[in-house]
Amino acid sequence: MEKTWWKESVVYQIYPRSFNDSNGDGIGDLNGITEKMDYLKELGIDVIWLSPVYESPNDDNGYDISNYQGIMAEFGTMEDFDRMLAAAHERGIRIVMDLVVNHTSDEHPWFVESRKSKDNPYRDYYIWKEAKDGKVPNNWGSCFGGSAWKYDETTDMYFLHMFSQKQPDLNWENEKVRQAVFDMMDWWCQKGIDGFRMDVISMISKDPAYPDGVLKETGYGDYGPYVYNGPRVHEYLQEMNRKVLSRYDLLTVGECAGVTVEEAKKYANLEGTELNMAFQFEHMDLDGGETFKWNDRKINLVELKATLSKWQNELYGKAWNSLYWCNHDQPRIVSRLGNDSDTYRERSAKMLATCLHMMQGTPYIYQGEELGMTNVPFPALEDFRDIESINAYHEYTESGQLKPDDMMRYLRYKGRDNARTPMQWNDSANAGFSTGTPWIMVNPNYTTINAKEQVEREDSVFHYYQKLIRLRKEYDVIVYGAYTLLLPEDPNLYVYTRELDGEKLLIICNFTDAPRDFSLPEGWSPEKMNCLISNCDRTTAETDMKLMPYEAVVYHMGKA
Repeated sequence: MEKTWWKESVVYQIYPRSFNDSNGDGIGDLNGITEKMDYLKELGIDVIWLSPVYESPNDDNGYDISNYQGIMAEFGTMEDFDRMLAAAHERGIRIVMDLVVNHTSDEHPWFVESRKSKDNPYRDYYIWKEAKDGKVPNNWGSCFGGSAWKYDETTDMYFLHMFSQKQPDLNWENEKVRQAVFDMMDWWCQKGIDGFRMDVISMISKDPAYPDGVLKETGYGDYGPYVYNGPRVHEYLQEMNRKVLSRYDLLTVGECAGVTVEEAKKYANLEGTELNMAFQFEHMDLDGGETFKWNDRKINLVELKATLSKWQNELYGKAWNSLYWCNHDQPRIVSRLGNDSDTYRERSAKMLATCLHMMQGTPYIYQGEELGMTNVPFPALEDFRDIESINAYHEYTESGQLKPDDMMRYLRYKGRDNARTPMQWNDSANAGFSTGTPWIMVNPNYTTINAKEQVEREDSVFHYYQKLIRLRKEYDVIVYGAYTLLLPEDPNLYVYTRELDGEKLLIICNFTDAPRDFSLPEGWSPEKMNCLISNCDRTTAETDMKLMPYEAVVYHMGKA
């Protein structure tokens, strides 16, 4: 397997609005990121993935872009961006930009022109359709609730928006759209950025027939079969690769909603004709249900192991995995899969990190994950800021599908705002995030969970992440080794091995709050095993072990 820097990297995602506010307006900014660059250097990460910082009316927290080559005023200026980029590069840290090109803002100049008339030169930059039998062009629902079509009286036609009404979808069938996007990407590459994380990139090619979807409980049709992994998506990405990506040394990762293993082998093929890697959602959707993700059920460990193992094994030697528990769209993993009580929060956070970072692929850390930050006890609906959560509350309670109290509980458990509260820097006011009033509430547990306390304490979650990152740079088997799942039906333990050229790792993780018995698998002998990392101060191996609640341990055997 060819060795490359992006396979060996650890990526850290920054959600700029919530990371660090340098000017006291309550909103994180680029200068705030620059201020914390030494913290990231100390953690040991190699790459920053920056959520969108472009000009935007902020209908969907910056994922509705009105100018791809300008910086949102709240975040600073292009000079501030250049300074941040230079500060990162001085410390050996690369910067990956979020690329949002399935849609723009309705305030983007292309769309402002497009809606003026049917013969406007920009009309075909977006997807416009006539009414069908006096109704919307088809029955698709949008990802944020309601119809995926918005009527525009100027030309008596509808435009497609798979997300918010203020996020019209670009028409990738139009060669001029593709070239404009590629030119913009090239502009950023020439500025010196190091890659792109591509938002919902699996949705850029739609079925040209735009057929109705199977009706769902919401009353809208399922668009999935006609939007995910569409007929020309790989053609478009190969063109992007030829014209832009292949000309630079970049990290590229596609957010691929609806992706299958077979499709991922195309998106992230090792020949390098499209992207380096793909984000899949299968393991994150295991606790979904008839009301989408809105419930409080726990992910089943046997199902989780089967899903992650499928991706580990089927992509091995064919494509590259991206590894994540958290991002700006997911709740905090320690509250979801671990245990966020005072007793077990730190230990379970370390266990979850061990389980993920020892797998094959490139790991992603979301800001605050390295501190074991938790979900947030939002008191009321007014405390939420996320358009998805607010729309879902109204949709499910007003239709009678869910009771208000239940829906609030589900929002606190699964809502995206759990990831978007301010980074907890210290125990001063507003967690040290801002001297002003933060744009969203601070998690009240910041007085005990914060970066200052953890950097100073050797046995903290922060230092554990630091060690995991360091081990990855010392042992090729962590990056490139083959993966084998053990005990697939065990409902409590996640155990797997990694192997490369006679060197082996044994990873043991207890996902429960009770002690568990474990016996070493055949071929593993305690006297030949070396403990690489443990969250319970275990230093040696025994043939029969009593694992502590949420214990994680990694053993090495083979080459010295």
